[in-house]
Amino acid sequence: MNMKRRIRKVTALCAALCVCSSVFAQDTSVEQDPVPVVQEQTQYRPVSPAPVVQEKPDALKLYREGRDLESAGKTSEARAKYQRSADVCRLELKENSKNIESYVVLGWALIRLGQYSEVISISNEALKISPREYRIIESLAEGYFYADNYTESLKYFEQYLHALPNGDRASTAYFFVGDIFRLTGRYEHADIAYSTALVKTPNMALWWYRLGSVRELAGKKAEAKAAYEKALQYKPIYQEASDAIRRLS
Repeated sequence: MNMKRRIRKVTALCAALCVCSSVFAQDTSVEQDPVPVVQEQTQYRPVSPAPVVQEKPDALKLYREGRDLESAGKTSEARAKYQRSADVCRLELKENSKNIESYVVLGWALIRLGQYSEVISISNEALKISPREYRIIESLAEGYFYADNYTESLKYFEQYLHALPNGDRASTAYFFVGDIFRLTGRYEHADIAYSTALVKTPNMALWWYRLGSVRELAGKKAEAKAAYEKALQYKPIYQEASDAIRRLS
């Protein structure tokens, strides 16, 4: 009897050992070696600087800078700006021969540089592209004026003023018309043109002086004196106006 119990105990122990061995085998079968973590080695690469984009020259900005310098009495610096502005416009027209804005600014710059024959040439060329570009028409009128071609100048100033009586250059256009009439001896017409210019822009001493001069030439001494006095109001040190007032007093 004891022998049978011992046999049963041994059998039970063996069975238990087999179960443990099976469980252990299952555990170890699913266990895997950890995957080694490989750190990526980043190689140093120098960063190239961003390319420098050169700003394209602005012809209109250069022209305005020249005008400011001219107003400040810096004539040589102003001319350099006008010349640079004109050069930029010419380059733009090589890229696009129909760029009307380049024609406009080029005309303005050339007038300041005193290159009136070229103003006439490029303005006529531009009008073939845009016949109703009144900024070009006004520049062409100025070009003809400085070239002493008053007939053509008056024609284009009248075109400009008919289309844009209150345009940006209207007062200046009326002043030029006044000068044309003065230089051709039509003093009453000059009086009207100068007076119209001064209604639009009253603070121009030179314009008041010119108005006084045509009134004096027309024999209107009192009205001439009043115009000269206005010139002195806007420019207290104006020798020609002072001399005119003494002459008429």
